[in-house]
Amino acid sequence: MGKSEGKLTKLERSWILYDVGNSAFIMLISTIIPIYFKNIAAMDGVSPADSTAYWGYAMSASTLIVAVLGPILGALADTKGYKKPLFTLFLMFGVLGCAALSLPVSWIVFLTIFVFSRVGISGSFIFYDAMLPDVTSDDRMDLLSSHGYAWGYIGSCIPFTISLLLILFAEKIGITTAFATGAAFILNALWWFLISLPLLKNYKQLHYIEVDKAPIAMAFKRLGRTFVDIKKHKEIFVFLLAFFFYIDGVHTIIGMATSYGKDVGISDNNLLLALLLTQVVAFPCAIIFGKLSKKYKTADLINVCIIGYFLITLFALQLDKAWEFWFLAVCVAVFQGAIQALSRSYFAKIIPKESSSEYFGFYDIFGKGASFTGTTLMGITTQLTGSSKFGVLIICFMFIIGYVIFKKAAKMQAA
Repeated sequence: MGKSEGKLTKLERSWILYDVGNSAFIMLISTIIPIYFKNIAAMDGVSPADSTAYWGYAMSASTLIVAVLGPILGALADTKGYKKPLFTLFLMFGVLGCAALSLPVSWIVFLTIFVFSRVGISGSFIFYDAMLPDVTSDDRMDLLSSHGYAWGYIGSCIPFTISLLLILFAEKIGITTAFATGAAFILNALWWFLISLPLLKNYKQLHYIEVDKAPIAMAFKRLGRTFVDIKKHKEIFVFLLAFFFYIDGVHTIIGMATSYGKDVGISDNNLLLALLLTQVVAFPCAIIFGKLSKKYKTADLINVCIIGYFLITLFALQLDKAWEFWFLAVCVAVFQGAIQALSRSYFAKIIPKESSSEYFGFYDIFGKGASFTGTTLMGITTQLTGSSKFGVLIICFMFIIGYVIFKKAAKMQAA
C-alpha cells in the first residue's frame, strides 16, 4: 500500500482495511441512498424540497444520537478490554442496518432504518479513530490516517461500481431497479463486514485504564475529569471549536451533495458517475497530503483544505449544469480525505493516549454536532425558501469561522 519510513505493519494494514470496508456504506450515503429515498418519497407525493429537508433531518437525528452517546461510550471504551467489543457492536448495527435498507418499506420506515444504520457506522468511528495511537507511532499518524481515507476511497469503488452497474442495467438483465438497489445494499453490507474482519482479529488495546469494579460509574467520573481537563488544555478546546465549524461544512457537503444536485436538475446518472470520479481522484490526493505532512506542518495543510472548501462552496451557489457538478466533484475530491485524515491525526497527537477513546468521544461530539447543525440549517433554510442554494450559503460562513479559530488553535499549539 505504499512506503514511507518503512513498510506498513500488519496491524496498520488491518486498521486501514476498516476504512476500505466502511467507505462502501459512506459512498452509498452520498450517492444511491439519497437518490433512492427521494425517488420513493416522490412516488408518495413528497415534494423535492420537502424530501431534501427530511433527508437533512434524518442525517441530523443520527448525528445527534451519536453526539450524545459518544463521550460516554468513549470513556467506557478506554477501560481495558472494552474498546474492541464496543467497536464490534456498533459495526454490526451499521452492517445489519445497511442490509435492512433492502426491505420494501415506505419512505418513513426507510429513513428510520437509515438513522439506525448511520448511528452504527458513526459510533464505530469513535472507537476506530481512538485505535490510532494503539496501531502506530506519533510520527506515522498523519501518513497512516491519510492512507486510511485514501484506500477507503479507492476500495469503495469496487462494490459501488458493481452496485451501479446492477442498477443501471437492471431492466436488461430482467430485474426491477428497486430489486437491484436492494441487492446493492446487501452487497455493500457484506463487503463492509468481511473487509473489517482483519482488524477484529489483529487489534489489541495497548493504552487503557485498568478495569474497575464499577466500570460504568467510573467511566462517568473520568468523563467529568476529562471535560475539566479539556477546558484547562486550551489548545485542545480551541481546536475542537474550530473543528466544529469547518467540519460542519465538510460533512454537510458530503451528506447533502447528491440531494442538492437533484434539486438543481442534475440527472441521477450524472450524479452517480461524478461521485464515483470523486472517489478515484480522492485516492491519490489523500496520499499526497499524507506525504506533504512530512515536509509541511499539519496545521498549514488543514488551513489549505479549509480555504479550498470555502471556494468550492462559493462555486456551488451558481451550480446548474452537469459539467459544473463534475468539476465540483473533482475539487471536493482534492481536499475531502485530506482535511478529515489530518484533523484526525492532529487531534490524536495532542491528547493523552490512555484516554484516546474518551477524547475521541468529545471529538465526535464536535464533529457530529457540527453535522447536526449544518444539515439541520440546510434543511430548514431549503424548506423555508424553497431553494437549496440558500442552504449552501449558510455553509460558506461555517468555513470562514472555522478558519479563523483554527489559526488561533495552531498558534497556541506551536507556542
